[in-house]
Amino acid sequence: MDAERPEKPPTGLPSERPTIGGESVPLPGTGDAPAKPEAPKLKRFHGTVQLDATRVGRDAGRIAEEVIAHLSGLIGARVSVMLEIEADIPEGAPDHVVRTVTENSRTLKFKSQGFEKE
Repeated sequence: MDAERPEKPPTGLPSERPTIGGESVPLPGTGDAPAKPEAPKLKRFHGTVQLDATRVGRDAGRIAEEVIAHLSGLIGARVSVMLEIEADIPEGAPDHVVRTVTENSRTLKFKSQGFEKE
């Protein structure tokens, strides 16, 4: 009986790969297709957005939920968020506003802040 048993069980597929121009080609349905090279992964994100000064809390909250949360949820991601404020005051800022904004900026640990004459 052993002499009559085939060496390899029949699979219904040819035992040799077909060739085209001397190069073997993958057999259909075998999962033996050539691997496609992976596209390089995107590793950085940056974005700048202008917020409505009268609705900063609402807009910043939406950005936190819809962008920052997705980025900071990635394992190993380091996310930094900077808030930049720019104000042009054609008539000039009153002294009490300069004092209040300067003190509050210092208390809130602004990295840099200041008023300019022009």
